[in-house]
Amino acid sequence: MCESLSLEHICPSCQNIFLAPSLYRRKIIHNIEVISFYKYSEIKDLLHTKHTDIGYYIYTILAKNSLAKFAAEFDYSHKVVSIAVDDHVKSGYSHTAILNKALKSKCIKPLYGKLRATNRVTYSGKSREFRILNPRAFELKDFNGSDVILVDDIITTNSTLTQAIQAVHGKERNILFCVTLADASLK
Repeated sequence: MCESLSLEHICPSCQNIFLAPSLYRRKIIHNIEVISFYKYSEIKDLLHTKHTDIGYYIYTILAKNSLAKFAAEFDYSHKVVSIAVDDHVKSGYSHTAILNKALKSKCIKPLYGKLRATNRVTYSGKSREFRILNPRAFELKDFNGSDVILVDDIITTNSTLTQAIQAVHGKERNILFCVTLADASLK
């Protein structure tokens, strides 16, 4: 960004200028709301670092500037759990686990390794037809708590979150809403 010397990968000044989140909302299956913090086009290059060594640091910065701030202001009558969509470790870390960790607050307890895809196919850059023909086949492991927030990095065609919602509803849990860093449908 500005290329100023900083102890962080993106200096605090650039974070304030370029990574100030906005709230974007859309509804998907079962009228569940998805809250996103950035337009995909605004942070596309940063999101593409997720399969690189620097991705861990970039996702941590993005999570701190968006999900952590959201979680600090989130208030609910009781503690709820957040579950990352397929927080399987790739490239030394899980980008969705980083996002989920940022939600830790007085009302949100992040859980890990609870919602995993049994089909390891990647949807990145794939068409809606490909996603429909190759379902992720999510498996939900048991956990304590009935109210859930689902966490993913990007919403594009709704396919991943729709499949995740179906897996969670299959275990009779209540999904309050989903959060993602970015929404690819926004222009």
